[in-house]
Amino acid sequence: MQRADHHSVLRDMSSSATALDPNAAQSASLRALLGSITRHRQLISQMVRREVVGRYKGSALGLAWSFFNPVLMLAVYTFVFSGVFKARWNTAGEPESIAHFAIVMFVGMIVLSLLTEVLTRSPTLILSNPNFVKKVVFPLEILPIVTLGAAAFHTLVSVAVLLLAFLLFNGFLHWTVVLLPLVLVPLILLTLGLSWGLASLGVYLRDVNQAIGLVCSVLMFLSPIFYPLSAVPERYRWIIAANPLTFVIEQARRVVIDGVLPDWTGLLLYTIAAGLVGWGGFAWFQKTRKGFADVL
Repeated sequence: MQRADHHSVLRDMSSSATALDPNAAQSASLRALLGSITRHRQLISQMVRREVVGRYKGSALGLAWSFFNPVLMLAVYTFVFSGVFKARWNTAGEPESIAHFAIVMFVGMIVLSLLTEVLTRSPTLILSNPNFVKKVVFPLEILPIVTLGAAAFHTLVSVAVLLLAFLLFNGFLHWTVVLLPLVLVPLILLTLGLSWGLASLGVYLRDVNQAIGLVCSVLMFLSPIFYPLSAVPERYRWIIAANPLTFVIEQARRVVIDGVLPDWTGLLLYTIAAGLVGWGGFAWFQKTRKGFADVL
């Protein structure tokens, strides 16, 4: 975030900030979290908008880059994996179009990007905003929410590209695509919890910022994005299944490409587990935030 944006946000905070004691222990309850989001919803909206617009500020195409980026990456990955490596999604050996491979792969890329875009930025959220820690009473807990909001915007654009491509190549859309937001809910909860945890750890342990890029790369290749889960040897399949992205990717493909309902039981269990991770990340952030100013 640019310096001018800092001043703008600080002015916004002058009318919306609550009388918090930065040295006092902050509540980690779900009620406190929902209350903070409710009180600062306008600030969150303003910062998300500034985050999205600021990314393309000064460029000739502006927000149009949010559309061209996923299209370009889809074309490159499709060329490399389908055209060069001759990868095929249909392991039965039946004919398969490049368009089908591209759409199947793009679903996985969308899910991966939502997680990695937030995680790669999380370790520096507090470090890159020292004024919010030292000079004003700022609701630091909303910073991961703002980052997630910006990532969700780009995910929405990518989903629009995906549905448009599916419609052009197939001539129809499955009604089950309306369930895609439900499939992404547990991933959002998981991502938010990890973001809170990484934002806090990044203050005390600077190596986190270096390690998270490697972790995201590992997650990409251990996710069924460029290959189906059935293509993985049986003895290694549990490694791919243990990846938190695998279930969401598989369920997203069910509702978008196959036109079938998701695994409701698995989705419920995943949502509960992701909710616990989200709450745990928030609790850790609230517990450790007292020391941010001392470290910065």
